[in-house]
Amino acid sequence: MRTSTSAVLERLGAGSATISELAEPFGMSLTGMKKHVRLLEEAELVTTEKIGRARTCTLVPYAFEGISTWLQRLDRFAHIVERTKGAR
Repeated sequence: MRTSTSAVLERLGAGSATISELAEPFGMSLTGMKKHVRLLEEAELVTTEKIGRARTCTLVPYAFEGISTWLQRLDRFAHIVERTKGAR
């Protein structure tokens, strides 16, 4: 099973989860998952909150809004490049 930051983000897209809940499907240690989560926190894509003994992870609202805008601009640029190539 793939263990990647994108898979963790995909899982959190379905709702908040504890580090244990994130680690289990990947067969990862808690320490390994904590490293993934820490990177996501540093990138400001995820927040964590300690509730009792568990640390709950949540996607940051609107964290991907800037990425979406950038991708739309990139798509428009690619369209212009393709159209320009065809005009030659």
